[in-house]
Amino acid sequence: MKYKHVLALNPYFGSSTSTVGLFPPTGLEYIAAAMKGYAGKITLMDLRHEAEFQNPAALSAFIKKEIDLVCISIRWGIFFKEICELINQLTVDVPVVVGGYQATEEVEFLLEHCPNIGVVVRGEGEFIIREIVQGLPYKDIRGISYRVDGKIVHNENAQLPELALIPFPDRSMRKNSYYYEQHGASLKAVTFDTVLTTRGCPFKCQFCTFSLNPLGQKRGYAERPLADVIEELKTITADIIMLSDDNFFTNPRRSEELCDLIIANGIKKTFFVQTRIEIAKRPSLLEKAEKAGFKVLLIGVESPHDKILKHFQKGFTQDKIRRSFKELNKYNFYIHGYFIYANIGETEEEMVYIAQFARELKLDSISFHKLRVEKFSPLKEVVENTPGYYYEYIGGPVYSDTHSLKDLKRIRDRIKFGFYTPGQVLRTFKKMYDVRLLSKSAMSSFMLTLPVLLYGMMKREFRKKGWLS
Repeated sequence: MKYKHVLALNPYFGSSTSTVGLFPPTGLEYIAAAMKGYAGKITLMDLRHEAEFQNPAALSAFIKKEIDLVCISIRWGIFFKEICELINQLTVDVPVVVGGYQATEEVEFLLEHCPNIGVVVRGEGEFIIREIVQGLPYKDIRGISYRVDGKIVHNENAQLPELALIPFPDRSMRKNSYYYEQHGASLKAVTFDTVLTTRGCPFKCQFCTFSLNPLGQKRGYAERPLADVIEELKTITADIIMLSDDNFFTNPRRSEELCDLIIANGIKKTFFVQTRIEIAKRPSLLEKAEKAGFKVLLIGVESPHDKILKHFQKGFTQDKIRRSFKELNKYNFYIHGYFIYANIGETEEEMVYIAQFARELKLDSISFHKLRVEKFSPLKEVVENTPGYYYEYIGGPVYSDTHSLKDLKRIRDRIKFGFYTPGQVLRTFKKMYDVRLLSKSAMSSFMLTLPVLLYGMMKREFRKKGWLS
């Protein structure tokens, strides 16, 4: 074998733990699993849990002593600058390969500003990394970028791999478990993991680029064999599993079959899934999902306003949303809704109405994000051609002459505290208990944070009313 010891490195650490620390680096773990049998030893290192190697000198010493190939996953835009600095501070003389969503988007920047990086893998890299560790000449490997005589070379894009041929992550390679830890609160009694049963999405929501890779390639909806999914689930010790499919219920018949297999194989887990409101039309599937341990539905509502839903090409209206949630609320699920605000032509009061609408739907919790422009999103051209609307960088928020970024921050707080009243927070905790989302001991630990949370919210409300200075 060309490489005797490969390091698969997740470079996020420090304050990034609270941001992306809940789940394992699944994308990197897919890469590590793909290298098995093609390289000698493979060490998976997550810097969020490796304090001694967060120092570049210590990490460099380890690499010099043990490693002959370094593979780094740069998945998120957050802390991108700090990760580049870490890579540049490594004093090593071994090949460094980087990949991941953000690495693909920033391929030119990485090769221009990070001399330690030898190769950038673009897009889905499971098969590409195999060719690299096998020692194929770079010119013969599709889907990579590298330097030749100081010039950057981009080879032809690789074909998207077939899911049935991709091995799932080997969790025995981990050194630690993953649990909730954010804003000083820690819940080590409940561990988390992620599983992909499909890739891609057949829907065409205008704001969304999830079904596109960073190269703009459409990842068509593709399903893993269910037997393979069950085998992976059997290897997982975590209490809660996030099924990270863009829409788990895209194929209702397959989803129901997977629920049957989970029940038949005695797999006792709590499942989170992302879905659309159309699942409300499938009562038999919802009943079976409940029995199989599906307890949290993450649903993209996006907006309460028909004009925006039409612009997004969501395929439903406010009335359909209301009717769907009336049905969904008959079941014992914890339901979290996603919204987008600061849309083109949206007034402040229309944005703030998100909070009231979410309460009317009886959502248990919500998250809401400013409209953003992604590289291959159809909205990019719309924003650029709409007078008075702007964005500062790809991936950045949209703002306007009417609503500056400062205005949008204030509006965000109006939405947040319009929904998360003290009464709503209590109802949220009650729903978590009712659906048995956490064990009694874990729920008790989590409840310890409730008084502090409620105190902070009440203090903010009192100040807003002028009762506190």
